Amino acid sequence: MWSIIVDNVPLFIALLVPVFFSFFTSTGWIGSFKKYFKRNNIIALDLHKKGKPRIPNSGGLPVSLSIMYGLLLFIGFQTFLFKTIDQEQLIYLLVSILSVILISIIGFLDDLDNADVIAGKRKKRAGVKQWLKPLATSIAAVPLMVVSAGETTMTLPVLGPINFGLAYPIILIPLTVVFISNAINLLGGFNGSEAGMGIVYCSFLGLYALLAGEIMAAAIFFSTLFALIGFLRFNWYPAQILPGDSLTYCLGAVVASGIIIGNMERAGVIIMIPFIFEFILKLISKFKASCLGKLRKDGKLDPPYGKKIYSWTHVIMNLGKLTEKQVTLILILIQIIFGLLIFL
Repeated sequence: MWSIIVDNVPLFIALLVPVFFSFFTSTGWIGSFKKYFKRNNIIALDLHKKGKPRIPNSGGLPVSLSIMYGLLLFIGFQTFLFKTIDQEQLIYLLVSILSVILISIIGFLDDLDNADVIAGKRKKRAGVKQWLKPLATSIAAVPLMVVSAGETTMTLPVLGPINFGLAYPIILIPLTVVFISNAINLLGGFNGSEAGMGIVYCSFLGLYALLAGEIMAAAIFFSTLFALIGFLRFNWYPAQILPGDSLTYCLGAVVASGIIIGNMERAGVIIMIPFIFEFILKLISKFKASCLGKLRKDGKLDPPYGKKIYSWTHVIMNLGKLTEKQVTLILILIQIIFGLLIFL
């Protein structure tokens, strides 16, 4: 690793400053956005608290903007100061930013629809139907498809290297973006869980990209990592702001863009195993089951369907009488385990 750093000092200087910029931007903006969301009834119910308090939602919007600014600053350093970025790398980073912003907007629109119901402006949700969400999120794949990001030969666990040819940009890129974004969106609902797990998999994927010399992918993951650290300060129990679909979709686009640009399909599949299992469990329930628990008088959570398991969170809550914070910590621990596996 040190040899990679020594051989690419300008790249790492160009990487270091922007990721810290993502952190400070995220920390500053979330405080402002939190007040704006509350003032304009962009809210959600914190369902694992007594009285189900209404708190600001859609924290993914300032996070995605922080990621964008961090990556743009990285591009600026690379282009004008060190002149170490070529046109193809520049295009890949720009389309990644576009994918992240597009999908975050889709998630934000869904958050707005949910907020209208909670605020009493509408009796039921009228936004994007569950079965239409994969189609809506596929919009974020278009920029990556247009430039044919990544390599057509993928190295997959067990199967090894496979050349998919034209099927890669036309079929596999949109499938990757749609599946990852929607799978990540399936698991959450606990203070700090989405951001906490995101910090873990962005850390491991960023380090993996760094060791492989994939600096562009590392920039995507580390900018997201530091933006999430800034967000977690406000989202940790008891949360002052919730992530909303805008964050879970944003993280899906980040993971998909990073593994495509960095040709890290094997690592991506392994890091996504918790979400693949979540998808299978939710499929069993025909996507009707919720991750959330039933709040007890003592503040601990009961599994919502008894011994029936439709989510990782149901498995965890069946282990014993746990609090919301404990469920979140176990989810993070599970993600750490699968993060370590990518280096084996």
